Amino acid sequence: MSDRSPSTSESRGLTRRRFVTGTGSLLGGLALAGHAGTANAATPAEVAAVLAPIPPGARVPALVVGTGYGGSVAALRLAEAGVDVHMVEMGMAWDTPGPDGKIFANTTKPDYRSFWLRTRTKQPLSNFLGFPLDKDVPRYTGILDAEDFAGITVYQGRGVGGGSLVNGGMAVTPRREVFPSLLPTVDPAEMYATYYPRANAGLGVTSVDQAWWESADCYQYARVGRKHAQRSGFPFVFVPNVYDWDYMKQEAAGSVPRSALEGEVIYGNNHGKKSLQKTYLARAAETGRVAVSPLHKVTGVTPASGGGYTVTIDRLDTTGATVETKTVTADRVFFAAGSVGTSKLLTRLRATGALPALSDRVGKGWGDNGNVMCGRANHMWDPTGKLQSAMPTAGIDNWDAGGAFAEVAPLPTGIETYASFYLSITKTPHRAEFSWNAATGGVDLNWDRAWKQTSIDAAKTIFDKINAKEGTIYRTDLFGTYKIWGDHLTYHPLGGAVLGSATDNYGRLHGYDGLYVIDGALIPGSTSVNPFVTITALAERNIEKIIATDL
Repeated sequence: MSDRSPSTSESRGLTRRRFVTGTGSLLGGLALAGHAGTANAATPAEVAAVLAPIPPGARVPALVVGTGYGGSVAALRLAEAGVDVHMVEMGMAWDTPGPDGKIFANTTKPDYRSFWLRTRTKQPLSNFLGFPLDKDVPRYTGILDAEDFAGITVYQGRGVGGGSLVNGGMAVTPRREVFPSLLPTVDPAEMYATYYPRANAGLGVTSVDQAWWESADCYQYARVGRKHAQRSGFPFVFVPNVYDWDYMKQEAAGSVPRSALEGEVIYGNNHGKKSLQKTYLARAAETGRVAVSPLHKVTGVTPASGGGYTVTIDRLDTTGATVETKTVTADRVFFAAGSVGTSKLLTRLRATGALPALSDRVGKGWGDNGNVMCGRANHMWDPTGKLQSAMPTAGIDNWDAGGAFAEVAPLPTGIETYASFYLSITKTPHRAEFSWNAATGGVDLNWDRAWKQTSIDAAKTIFDKINAKEGTIYRTDLFGTYKIWGDHLTYHPLGGAVLGSATDNYGRLHGYDGLYVIDGALIPGSTSVNPFVTITALAERNIEKIIATDL
């Protein structure tokens, strides 16, 4: 596969003609939320209307900044309520195949599509069997952003669909008894009776066929993980996912192109995963009231003299260069650029005087969901399998006793590794703060790498015991030279505009009518499990209240 970056004219993908020709990958033939097996194709006219760059000087009733989970929920529900919505997305539409005929690059072969504006990849697993994995790539508006702050790298999805493009699809609802510690100002009864079910239906969440799972070659790694967990006395729990399990069965049978079984995950999945383009965004398109501007970055929001807000937007090319700056007016603005994107933007707007009345709690309460990774070297008689599905199905729950939930994760290298790999979510008290740095003109995060020790200690309550029971050791070749723990990153950024603190209890920003936060920035640092179902459910709750009372 070539690493070459297409020319700007080949790859910008913003014209109506280009978008219509690529509908099969973005909105054509998409499964409706709540009807995961039903395909409904958007017409070319509908799709062309959806992907239409916002013109300079436009006025819109609702502007949604970001197309991830919270933003997609807001856009759909506002449109269903009769409100015209424009969504602004910093990343690409991901509607045009590359030189290999695929939209997304393979996990084991990162290329120009893989990383956001980097000239060298920065893979979560930096080494394997003693060899470094990163390589030079052309600078391009790729799908995965490895954003570096002091002490931590935050991985985020870039493109229409946000984080749904790059995660493993593990759709976990937190245990109800844990919920009050996660969002203390939210009523658990309404979340578990109404909004979690609504979110799971909207996302197309389903569970793997366990009878098939028990014999599928691609889940041998997970069965080894179960055996080791249970022999050490830990609960092993199956977890739902947003993958199309029927498609995966066909992959295993060799009757359709492989996707999860080709290791496709962190740089996008070409076929079976029900990311937001196939669920919430597809339904939003069908309303005829939603338009999307890819490769557009919001840089400013100020009160407009005639009411509403003046929003400054840069249009980018695929090198990240600004090719146009425009201003539009929005009656209401919904910040949904992800925990980091929303927090950075609001921190800057407050500090520079664009929105000086924002709460001084903006930027605070940010956490990493306690993420830490590790691998274990199993015995030769415990192979984990050459073929591994990239979609995880289960985890080890030691939250109550040790403060850790460990996803039994794939290591889809295509070779037998005899390794078990885990992403742990841990209980951690540490919260960081974003702050404006006038000298650099940027936003800093005061994360301390030493804080990760809390997460390592929590994860060790599981894996030290398993290693002792099995007579195994930790892998030391995955995150550097003789380094056991992947303590340098998070996949699950949360907080920075915390519900009931920087906002009211429904995401309304203090100080400004018509400004809202509706994404993971509202959640103070942890969900105890993979967070996107909680982000979606909270957005469903908040937008219902906003529509009922503010519109």
